[in-house]
Amino acid sequence: MTSDAPREELLLIDGSVTAAADGRTFENVNPATEEVIGTTADAGTADMDRAIAAARRAFDETTWPTDLAFRVRCLRQLREGLERHADELRGVIVAEVGTPVMLTHGPQLDSPVEGLGWIADVAESYAWETDLGIASPMGIRTQRVLRREAVGVVGAITPWNFPMQIILAKVGPALAAGNTVILKPAPDTPWNATILGRIVAEETDIPDGVFNVVVGSSHELGAQLAADPRVDLVSFTGSTDTGRSVMRAGAENIKKVFLELGGKSALLALDDADMKAAVGNAAFQITTHAGQGCAILTRLVLPRARYDEGVELLVQMLKDWPYGDPSDPGVLMGPLISERQRQRVLGYVEKGVSEGASVALGGGIPEHLPRGYFVQPTVLTGVTPDATVAQEEIFGPVLAVLAHDGDDDAVRIANDSPYGLSGMVVSASEERAQAVAQRVRTGTISVNGGLYYGADVPFGGYRQSGVGRESGIAGFEEYLEIKAIAYGR
Repeated sequence: MTSDAPREELLLIDGSVTAAADGRTFENVNPATEEVIGTTADAGTADMDRAIAAARRAFDETTWPTDLAFRVRCLRQLREGLERHADELRGVIVAEVGTPVMLTHGPQLDSPVEGLGWIADVAESYAWETDLGIASPMGIRTQRVLRREAVGVVGAITPWNFPMQIILAKVGPALAAGNTVILKPAPDTPWNATILGRIVAEETDIPDGVFNVVVGSSHELGAQLAADPRVDLVSFTGSTDTGRSVMRAGAENIKKVFLELGGKSALLALDDADMKAAVGNAAFQITTHAGQGCAILTRLVLPRARYDEGVELLVQMLKDWPYGDPSDPGVLMGPLISERQRQRVLGYVEKGVSEGASVALGGGIPEHLPRGYFVQPTVLTGVTPDATVAQEEIFGPVLAVLAHDGDDDAVRIANDSPYGLSGMVVSASEERAQAVAQRVRTGTISVNGGLYYGADVPFGGYRQSGVGRESGIAGFEEYLEIKAIAYGR
C-alpha cells in the first residue's frame, strides 16, 4: 500500500457505512515515509451519540444477547471475512502502523484473527448456567442456579501500537458474550478498524447496531464513551494517565471498567545465566515494533560481576540489527508512530544521560534513514533503579541496563516500579528461575524465553498496569455478569 493509492475510510454506525455527520475528515501519514496515505471520516460527538444509541437499542430490543448459536455463527463468519481480506489488511497495517510485515504474520494480524475461532468455540461450550443444588436457607427449600449474562453495551477504546490484535481481543469476547459494542480506535491507526467494520456490515449476519466503529481525531470521543450512562462497560487499553481518566469518568455511573495500561518490565539474568541467550532476548524485545509495546522488556538487570560481559554482547548484537523499511520481510524493526513520539523517546534518552546514564549504543536518529520516524536501537548503561528511564514507560527502542547483587536484589529491582505487567527470568536452573519468577509482582512472566502469548492466556497486570484480564477464559468473563436465581422447591 503506497501514497499513490490513497484510501478514504468511513464509519460504521447502526449497520451503515457512513461519513461523519458534519462531513469532516482527517489525514493519516505513513510513519516510515512521512507521506499522506489517505483520509478518514472525522467523527464528532453527534456521531458517537448515534452509535451509543444504536448499540443500546440493539442490546435491549434484539435477540443478540440471548441467541448463542447465532452469535457463534456470526463470529465464525467474521473470522472467515478477515481471512479473505488478509492481504489487504496486511498492507494497511504496515502502512498505518509502521510495523514490520513479519509481525503481521503473528500478533499484528494472523494470530488475533485465528483467536476469533477460539473465542467462538469457548462461547459455544461455556457453562452459561451452574446448578448449585438444593438448600434450605431460613428453612425455605430452594434450588439455586447461577446464570451468566452479557453486561450490556461495551465501549472499546483501543491504541495504535498493536491495533488489530487489541481490537479483536476486546471485540471478539464482548460479542461472543452477547454484548453490543462501540469501537473507538486510535486516530493514528483507523483503517484496520474501518475495514473490520466494513467486513461486519457486508460479509456477516451481525445485526445493525450490534457493532459500531467511530473514528475521530478528538480524544473527547473516548471521554464521551466512558461517561455516557447508556454504556455499561468500558474496555480501555492505553496509557496509565488516560486510564485514570477513564476510571474517573466511569465511576460517575458505577460502570464496569477494564484497563490494560503501561509497563516497565524487567528481564532478570541470574548469575548462572546463559548470557548470550539473556541479552538476545533483550535485543529482540526492545526492537520488536521499535519498542512500542506495553509488555516489552525495557529493563535488563544483569549480575554485577557479569555486567560488562552482558553489555558487550548486547552492543555487538544490536549494532547490526536490521531495521528500516517495514515492508521488507527481512526487517525486524520499523519506525515510531509519529514525530511527536520520536521526540518523546529522544527526550527520555537525554533525561537518562542527565541523570548519569551512558549511551553505549544509538541514542539518536539514524543517518541512513532521512525520512520516517526512526530512532536507533539504544542501550543506556549505568542506570540506577530510581532513574527516570528505569521508572517511566518510554515506548521506544531504548533499553535501560541495571546491575543486581544476587537474586533478592534482582527481585527488589524488578518490583521497584509503579507497574507490574510482564517480565522474564533467565537461569541455568529452571527451579531457581521459577522461584525468582514467583516473587516478581507481574501479571505475566517468562522463564528462559518461554512465550505466554495466546488467545487462551489471560493478559493483564498488577498495580498501575491495569484492572482485569484480557484474553483467556478470564478475559471472556470480563464481559459477563453473574445472576443468582432461586427456585422455591
